[in-house]
Amino acid sequence: MQIRPILAALRRHKAGTILIALQIALTLAIVCNALFIIHERVERVKRTTGMDESNVIAVQNRYVGSPPNFVPLMKTDLQAIRSMPGVQSAYVTNSFPLRQGGWSTSISRSSEASGTRNGVQSALYFGDEQTLATLGVKLIAGRNFTPGEVTSFEREQPPAPPQVIITKALADKLFPDGNALGKTIYYVKEKPSTIIGIVEKLTVPWTDFGFMDHVTIMPLLFNSSYQHFVVRTKQGQQDAVFKSIANTLYGTSRMRVLPEKVGVRTFEMVRARAYEADRGMAILMSIVCGVLLAITAAGIVGLSSFWVGQRRKQIGVRRALGARKSDILSYFMTENFLIALAGVVVGIVLALGMNQWMLTQFEMQRLSFTYLLIGVVVLLGLGQAAVFAPALRASRVSPVEATRSV
Repeated sequence: MQIRPILAALRRHKAGTILIALQIALTLAIVCNALFIIHERVERVKRTTGMDESNVIAVQNRYVGSPPNFVPLMKTDLQAIRSMPGVQSAYVTNSFPLRQGGWSTSISRSSEASGTRNGVQSALYFGDEQTLATLGVKLIAGRNFTPGEVTSFEREQPPAPPQVIITKALADKLFPDGNALGKTIYYVKEKPSTIIGIVEKLTVPWTDFGFMDHVTIMPLLFNSSYQHFVVRTKQGQQDAVFKSIANTLYGTSRMRVLPEKVGVRTFEMVRARAYEADRGMAILMSIVCGVLLAITAAGIVGLSSFWVGQRRKQIGVRRALGARKSDILSYFMTENFLIALAGVVVGIVLALGMNQWMLTQFEMQRLSFTYLLIGVVVLLGLGQAAVFAPALRASRVSPVEATRSV
């Protein structure tokens, strides 16, 4: 198959050729970046929290009224939950992984640097001696809290207990040259905290945070009307506890509010809500990719069919001169491949430019050439598949067409 006659024919159909090439280029640019976004969102959804997420229930509780001290109510509720059949452990906290809200602060190795921007950022989880067991995190160094180390604090007081447990990622960031266990750190100036334990992994409550694994667990009860109970059930008992935990809490006191949708949730529900936007974006981008590819394929089919209709007499002449069906088929397939090839070359430039723009505007990562390669293969394959039916019809044109008048 000679390329020169094909190029000469395309020059006589500049408008259609340019239109299809630009459509392929635009589709490639959008599809490559959409696939990149889809992959990024799927990876976010699959991200682990460091917890054993099975058999965990989260309860969002707000007390009604304004007693001077909410701590006795919290302790009563906690005892009632721990006494429920099927409950393995439970604790009360301000936040937990994927909650999408919580506290964070800066940590320093010296009192003078505490509270400055030079410190290391960390999320804060309040808890007690049952926190590690309830979350199912692995303690890799040191020890757990003792009941005597758990204290309460007021809203006006900064959280800075004498003992803390931190994640390995935070420990390595604070003390890159040595073991962090037993070292002193500062959350508040002149209030030292000693690292008594290090857990392997635990993520912050947000899905988009600069340091996802920088977490501090503090043995504190926050004297506030707004709390969260985290409960680990025994194997096979999650459904039973889930259905009865609200009644158990209302049985201790009805002066509370458990929101309808987020009051009592399994951790599967917590994860689903946390990544709802990411899943929605992945689905939307998938639909956009499918629609664009379908439109591009339809455009190629339509234009190829139009060209076949215009060239029936020309095809008949070639057949009469001895061209085989495979020659006609190959001609149209090659012609479309050249158009698609020109389109993907322009599309690669557009894709990189679009990614650079998103890189500066939305702080996305740089587009991998893997997605460009996948996009090129998909578009070239789609183009050949779309033109096959019109090309096959062209190959079946009878040589008698050469004798017919237009």
